[in-house]
Amino acid sequence: MVALWKRKHKVANLVIKDHVIRYVETKPSDPLSVQKWGERPLPKGIIQDGKIIDSETLEMILEECVEEWKLKGRRVRFIVPDSFVMIRRIPLPGNLEEEEIRGYLFMELGATIPMPFSDPVFDYVVVERKEEETVILLFAAPEEAVSHYTELLENVKLRPIAADVSPLCAYRLFYIARQMKRDDHILLIQFDQTSVNVSAFHEHKPAFMRHFPLEPYEEMDMDKASPFIDPFEDIYKEIERMMNFYSFSLQQGKQQITRVFLIGDHPLLPHVDEALQERLEAPVEQLSASVAGVVDARYYLAWGLALKEGTDDDH
Repeated sequence: MVALWKRKHKVANLVIKDHVIRYVETKPSDPLSVQKWGERPLPKGIIQDGKIIDSETLEMILEECVEEWKLKGRRVRFIVPDSFVMIRRIPLPGNLEEEEIRGYLFMELGATIPMPFSDPVFDYVVVERKEEETVILLFAAPEEAVSHYTELLENVKLRPIAADVSPLCAYRLFYIARQMKRDDHILLIQFDQTSVNVSAFHEHKPAFMRHFPLEPYEEMDMDKASPFIDPFEDIYKEIERMMNFYSFSLQQGKQQITRVFLIGDHPLLPHVDEALQERLEAPVEQLSASVAGVVDARYYLAWGLALKEGTDDDH
């Protein structure tokens, strides 16, 4: 009988993108084991670059998903759309105690610490402590946008318990596949159907993130496209620019990107992989076969969300 009380509750992991809703459920005791998954394509125009345009239709579709996937009353984690997220390294006064940092940020965000939006929701990680300053990594998003998603989930009888950002979810998969060493300088490229997200990691912490909307994938016929013009040429240039920014601005020319990880649900991902292999000096890798076989690549992000620590035991 005791075992009944010790059982961990299942948590659903939802990824809501412009073009699709996806869900993954893992064994509470073993997040590496994916038990259930589901997908529902979204008609164009309901969500645009992460912003919910048609709440009513989205709620109706999500209600159907909850019923079909039997998620009613379930606790859920979700991903804050990339277009809203800001990741920034920020130096704080060195004399701040650990428990004072959050209060300091509440006071200073938008005042002495400029923000691209008002009323942010935020989290942070301390990355460096020196006598004269404490450096944190700040994750922030506009409260209004996050609340919109939280309310949507609550309206369809789900219980949101945690929000996450997509680069961390994607990175966790490469981490459990043991594809990197701590001292690697990694560029993580998430190439999806409606957007590209580029982030850099060092010592398992993100250094920056950039988000680029993509023209929606409309059955591009690569055979008929001009052999001289790649439809993603501009994106490749931005990726090269990000690598230079990392090396020269963030690392003062002392370090450069040593590995490039590529992940995403774009149907032309193999083509993108090939093009990047040719252009970039650092090796380009996809998720190792030892981990990749657990679930279809479309569900990687939701699975990476399921690997988020510390939320399975929340009651």
